[in-house]
Amino acid sequence: MPSPVLFGISVAFGLTAWGVAAWHYIWPALRERPSPENLKPILLLHAFRFLGLAFVLPGVVSPELPAAFAQPVAYGDLITATLALLALVTLRTRNGVVATWVFNIFGTADLLFAFYQGSRISLPGSPGLLGAGYFILAAYVPLLLITHGLAFRILLRTKVVVPSRNKLSAT
Repeated sequence: MPSPVLFGISVAFGLTAWGVAAWHYIWPALRERPSPENLKPILLLHAFRFLGLAFVLPGVVSPELPAAFAQPVAYGDLITATLALLALVTLRTRNGVVATWVFNIFGTADLLFAFYQGSRISLPGSPGLLGAGYFILAAYVPLLLITHGLAFRILLRTKVVVPSRNKLSAT
């Protein structure tokens, strides 16, 4: 079977498996938690996006992996991990809600851009370029995409209530 087909099947299975897990287990658990507490597990998961740095580590990926793909993926993931931690630390403030939106928009765009860049360099046709990074794209990225969707759902459906300073100082 051609490599692009195998790559596509791997990503599709990753999305399907994580989608089913999210539908049956992750979303019901998050839905029951009060806002903004329900965003914490998602932000913690995305704090591990530093794993994308593997795409610029010699020995993890092929030296022939184009820098035009590897560097934006690696550093986009590092920025996203930093934004996730910033959002997590400030979650109970008005700035935390904004930081969470910035994290989620940037993180989603980063993943979609990586898929776009990968298709531009015909990455599915040369999966050997990814080395061990193949598993990041096939198993981890689908989870990240699904949880970004869940974060958007939470942010859009839930009015995050943050106590105002006037109420805090009045008590």
